[in-house]
Amino acid sequence: MNLTYTEVGATLTDRELPSGYAHLDRRVRLGSGQQCFERAGAAVLAWGAQRGAGLSVTPGDEAREGADAVLRLLWLRIPCRVVRVVRDGDRTGFAYGTLPGHPECGEEAFLVERDADGTVWFRVRAFSRPGRWYARVGGPVARAVQSWVTRRYLRAVVAAAGDTP
Repeated sequence: MNLTYTEVGATLTDRELPSGYAHLDRRVRLGSGQQCFERAGAAVLAWGAQRGAGLSVTPGDEAREGADAVLRLLWLRIPCRVVRVVRDGDRTGFAYGTLPGHPECGEEAFLVERDADGTVWFRVRAFSRPGRWYARVGGPVARAVQSWVTRRYLRAVVAAAGDTP
Protein backbone atom coordinates (compact mmCIF):
# COMPACT_ATOMS: atom_id res chain seq x y z
CA MET A 1 0.00 0.00 0.00
CA ASN A 2 1.44 3.38 -1.04
CA LEU A 3 1.29 6.71 0.76
CA THR A 4 -1.37 9.10 -0.53
CA TYR A 5 1.02 12.04 -1.05
CA THR A 6 4.53 12.56 -2.43
CA GLU A 7 6.19 15.14 -0.15
CA VAL A 8 7.53 12.57 2.34
CA GLY A 9 9.47 14.09 5.24
CA ALA A 10 8.41 17.69 4.58
CA THR A 11 7.10 18.15 8.14
CA LEU A 12 10.57 17.48 9.54
CA THR A 13 12.37 20.31 7.77
CA ASP A 14 12.43 24.00 8.60
CA ARG A 15 11.32 24.80 5.07
CA GLU A 16 7.86 25.99 4.16
CA LEU A 17 5.29 23.21 4.05
CA PRO A 18 4.12 22.10 0.58
CA SER A 19 1.59 24.24 -1.29
CA GLY A 20 -1.83 22.86 -2.12
CA TYR A 21 -2.44 21.71 1.46
CA ALA A 22 -3.76 23.21 4.69
CA HIS A 23 -0.89 23.77 7.12
CA LEU A 24 -0.71 23.33 10.87
CA ASP A 25 2.25 24.20 13.11
CA ARG A 26 1.63 24.34 16.86
CA ARG A 27 3.97 24.03 19.79
CA VAL A 28 3.79 24.20 23.54
CA ARG A 29 6.48 24.68 26.18
CA LEU A 30 6.96 21.57 28.31
CA GLY A 31 9.62 22.73 30.75
CA SER A 32 13.38 22.42 30.71
CA GLY A 33 16.16 19.97 31.31
CA GLN A 34 17.21 16.48 30.33
CA GLN A 35 14.55 14.62 32.34
CA CYS A 36 11.72 16.64 30.80
CA PHE A 37 13.18 16.05 27.32
CA GLU A 38 13.54 12.31 27.90
CA ARG A 39 10.06 11.85 29.44
CA ALA A 40 8.39 13.75 26.64
CA GLY A 41 10.39 12.00 23.92
CA ALA A 42 9.56 8.57 25.32
CA ALA A 43 5.87 9.47 25.50
CA VAL A 44 5.80 10.73 21.91
CA LEU A 45 7.59 7.66 20.52
CA ALA A 46 5.09 5.43 22.38
CA TRP A 47 2.17 7.18 20.63
CA GLY A 48 1.38 9.04 23.87
CA ALA A 49 0.07 12.13 22.08
CA GLN A 50 -2.44 10.05 20.14
CA ARG A 51 -3.50 7.89 23.08
CA GLY A 52 -3.76 10.94 25.32
CA ALA A 53 -6.00 12.56 22.72
CA GLY A 54 -8.41 9.62 22.96
CA LEU A 55 -7.31 7.65 19.89
CA SER A 56 -6.47 3.97 19.97
CA VAL A 57 -3.34 2.82 18.15
CA THR A 58 -2.84 -0.63 16.60
CA PRO A 59 -0.29 -2.09 16.87
CA GLY A 60 0.69 -0.46 20.13
CA ASP A 61 4.46 -0.71 19.63
CA GLU A 62 6.80 2.25 19.74
CA ALA A 63 6.82 4.28 16.50
CA ARG A 64 9.18 2.54 14.10
CA GLU A 65 10.17 3.84 10.68
CA GLY A 66 8.29 2.02 7.93
CA ALA A 67 5.69 0.54 10.30
CA ASP A 68 2.00 0.84 9.48
CA ALA A 69 -0.49 1.72 12.20
CA VAL A 70 -4.21 2.25 12.41
CA LEU A 71 -5.51 4.99 14.66
CA ARG A 72 -9.16 4.96 15.66
CA LEU A 73 -11.38 7.72 16.93
CA LEU A 74 -14.94 6.51 17.52
CA TRP A 75 -15.98 4.93 14.20
CA LEU A 76 -13.20 6.60 12.22
CA ARG A 77 -10.38 4.36 10.94
CA ILE A 78 -7.16 6.29 10.30
CA PRO A 79 -4.43 4.23 8.56
CA CYS A 80 -0.92 5.69 8.46
CA ARG A 81 2.73 4.78 8.08
CA VAL A 82 5.63 6.06 10.16
CA VAL A 83 7.82 7.69 7.50
CA ARG A 84 10.61 8.95 9.75
CA VAL A 85 11.77 8.55 13.34
CA VAL A 86 13.99 11.29 14.75
CA ARG A 87 16.39 10.72 17.63
CA ASP A 88 19.16 13.26 17.72
CA GLY A 89 20.65 15.29 20.54
CA ASP A 90 17.93 17.93 20.72
CA ARG A 91 15.02 16.43 18.82
CA THR A 92 12.98 13.25 19.31
CA GLY A 93 9.80 12.17 17.59
CA PHE A 94 8.36 10.89 14.36
CA ALA A 95 6.29 11.75 11.33
CA TYR A 96 3.56 9.66 9.82
CA GLY A 97 2.07 9.78 6.37
CA THR A 98 -1.43 8.93 5.28
CA LEU A 99 -2.38 5.65 3.63
CA PRO A 100 -5.46 4.91 1.52
CA GLY A 101 -8.56 5.05 3.73
CA HIS A 102 -7.23 7.91 5.88
CA PRO A 103 -9.70 10.84 5.98
CA GLU A 104 -6.90 13.20 4.89
CA CYS A 105 -3.91 13.13 2.53
CA GLY A 106 -0.67 14.41 3.97
CA GLU A 107 1.79 14.13 6.81
CA GLU A 108 1.96 14.95 10.50
CA ALA A 109 5.04 15.22 12.72
CA PHE A 110 5.19 14.95 16.52
CA LEU A 111 8.45 16.37 17.83
CA VAL A 112 10.01 17.08 21.19
CA GLU A 113 12.61 19.82 20.68
CA ARG A 114 15.15 21.28 23.07
CA ASP A 115 16.54 24.80 22.62
CA ALA A 116 20.14 25.77 23.37
CA ASP A 117 19.03 27.19 26.75
CA GLY A 118 17.48 23.82 27.72
CA THR A 119 13.84 24.80 27.13
CA VAL A 120 11.81 21.78 25.94
CA TRP A 121 8.95 22.12 23.48
CA PHE A 122 6.42 19.76 21.91
CA ARG A 123 5.59 20.59 18.30
CA VAL A 124 2.92 19.25 15.96
CA ARG A 125 3.50 20.14 12.32
CA ALA A 126 1.28 18.96 9.48
CA PHE A 127 0.06 19.48 5.96
CA SER A 128 -3.15 17.91 4.74
CA ARG A 129 -6.03 18.05 2.31
CA PRO A 130 -9.22 15.99 2.20
CA GLY A 131 -8.64 12.38 1.26
CA ARG A 132 -12.16 10.99 1.62
CA TRP A 133 -15.53 12.25 0.46
CA TYR A 134 -16.71 13.04 3.97
CA ALA A 135 -13.60 15.15 4.65
CA ARG A 136 -14.27 17.11 1.44
CA VAL A 137 -17.98 17.58 2.15
CA GLY A 138 -17.42 18.45 5.79
CA GLY A 139 -14.45 20.78 5.16
CA PRO A 140 -14.94 23.24 8.04
CA VAL A 141 -16.01 20.44 10.39
CA ALA A 142 -12.98 18.35 9.43
CA ARG A 143 -10.68 21.31 10.16
CA ALA A 144 -12.40 21.88 13.51
CA VAL A 145 -11.91 18.21 14.44
CA GLN A 146 -8.23 18.39 13.44
CA SER A 147 -7.80 21.50 15.60
CA TRP A 148 -9.56 19.83 18.54
CA VAL A 149 -7.41 16.69 18.27
CA THR A 150 -4.23 18.80 17.99
CA ARG A 151 -5.09 20.62 21.24
CA ARG A 152 -5.55 17.23 22.89
CA TYR A 153 -2.16 16.05 21.52
CA LEU A 154 -0.51 19.10 23.06
CA ARG A 155 -2.21 18.59 26.45
CA ALA A 156 -1.32 14.89 26.50
CA VAL A 157 2.39 15.51 26.03
CA VAL A 158 2.39 18.40 28.53
CA ALA A 159 0.99 15.92 31.07
CA ALA A 160 3.50 13.20 30.11
CA ALA A 161 6.47 15.58 30.44
CA GLY A 162 5.42 16.91 33.84
CA ASP A 163 7.10 16.02 37.09
CA THR A 164 5.69 12.94 38.73
CA PRO A 165 5.30 12.85 42.54
